Amino acid sequence: MPRTVEFFYDFGSPAAYLAFSQLPHLCADVGAQLVWRPMLLGGVFQATGNRSPADVPAKGKYMNADLRRHAARYDVPFRHNPNFPINTLLLMRGATAVQMHRPASFDAYHRAVFAAMWVDGRNMGDAAVIGAVLAEAGLDPAAVLAMAGQQDVKDRLKAVTAEAVERGVFGAPTMLVGDQLFWGQDRLDFVREALAAPN
Repeated sequence: MPRTVEFFYDFGSPAAYLAFSQLPHLCADVGAQLVWRPMLLGGVFQATGNRSPADVPAKGKYMNADLRRHAARYDVPFRHNPNFPINTLLLMRGATAVQMHRPASFDAYHRAVFAAMWVDGRNMGDAAVIGAVLAEAGLDPAAVLAMAGQQDVKDRLKAVTAEAVERGVFGAPTMLVGDQLFWGQDRLDFVREALAAPN
């Protein structure tokens, strides 16, 4: 069995976007399986007492500079979304819905949403904008948004969020390799080491 890394994420985290840009290649390099775990970061914050770095002005300023440094290191486009913070409930339900019911569209959905959020600066808290982004990516926005409203999807997202908290997650992105927890896009070297280590 290949080693696995569970990727707990929310589209509202720019650091999650940067981790997303690297994890598939990292896992391919070491022959590991990437397990996508969409969650609600707001729910995690509420349960753990954590809050966004943007709520602490000095930390927010530092984080913005650090995110740009990492984007340059990874050679990926990045810009701060002028609509931040964005309510990502519909986006995360969409990710869960596609994962559950249309897995063949999962990669396209994530590429489109992460790019719209952290490259193009679009207002992804607006359902009409979400629909346009999905259509531009060749997806069926009406179908995806309808699935996002299904009770099984809502229940799954709540369950994964609760599981994340139970397993020690307090922010995004969080990567779990077995019981080893790594938080942040700047911990991917440790993720690689954990995946490559002998069982």
